[in-house]
Amino acid sequence: MKAAFITETGSPDAIQFGDLPDPQPGPTEVLVKVGAVALNPIDTYIRSGAVALPIEFPYIIGCDLAGTVEACGQDVTRFQPGDRVWGSNQSLFGRKGTFAELAAVDEQWLYPTPADETDAQAAAGALVGITAHLGIFLHAGLSKGDTLLVNGGTGGVGSSVVQLAKAAGARVVATVGTQEKREQCEQLGADLALDYHSDTLDDDIRGFAEPTGGINVWFETLREATFDRTVGLMAKRGCLILMAGRNARPEFPVGPFYVNDLRLAGFAMFNASADEQRAAADAINAAFAAGQWKPNIGRTFPLAEAAAAHRLQEENTLEQAGTLCGKIVLEV
Repeated sequence: MKAAFITETGSPDAIQFGDLPDPQPGPTEVLVKVGAVALNPIDTYIRSGAVALPIEFPYIIGCDLAGTVEACGQDVTRFQPGDRVWGSNQSLFGRKGTFAELAAVDEQWLYPTPADETDAQAAAGALVGITAHLGIFLHAGLSKGDTLLVNGGTGGVGSSVVQLAKAAGARVVATVGTQEKREQCEQLGADLALDYHSDTLDDDIRGFAEPTGGINVWFETLREATFDRTVGLMAKRGCLILMAGRNARPEFPVGPFYVNDLRLAGFAMFNASADEQRAAADAINAAFAAGQWKPNIGRTFPLAEAAAAHRLQEENTLEQAGTLCGKIVLEV
């Protein structure tokens, strides 16, 4: 099979595209003919060595995939050949990556693809959709009528948060960097999209959140959290969600935080159990069926151009180029 892989960690140029042996599914694994994969920042961190993991080379990169079941191991019960599936959580903990024509994936990490959803959409929404759902509901306990703020409302996770929170009946405000992104964010369902360059940003957030006494759930996607201003915009007993900023060391306003009964929850989706991730995936599928979920695809590449895709991701994640709106998808 053709695959995108590395034989050592390094820059995007370390990615090779060539032939590797076809994987053979184990007893609980499903062999998937991959139709599309998606690129996430974590993929670039693993490839570069910034996140040190025990890696067996050649190492196939990538966490997300969508495709069609080719074969099933003898103990598989949830799928059969011909089923369309999507999934995430690969390339970690000894699991093979997804940037290949074929992938052997344990059935616990796969979910049925809705009939009208393309492989590209399913792959694009995999990691970011599960991440958003876990943060909003498992960790923050969002309720109908709550006010939620997400920074970066058109990014992979941000656009997922906007849609899933709105589907749950929340009042959603998002920050973005351009007028075009404001319009895109509103199309995704945000009640209010604000330019984070605005001099009146905090006043506008405060005015929007007044009916609930402040922000009930602050979903932080930025690498550098601004706790001093954030805490001042929160409602009593509100929750701040952190899922980015591995090396950040911001100052923290302890007094205002605890006297307002606030909560701070950090999480990485890879720590969630298979059952927790499946519950999130089921909810995402239901939202798609209800017309409340449409993964935001920004750029599409062929799998052979995985190195170029990694460069684009790093330019926007690490260098803040601002040239990407939505997920990078690679078609196989």
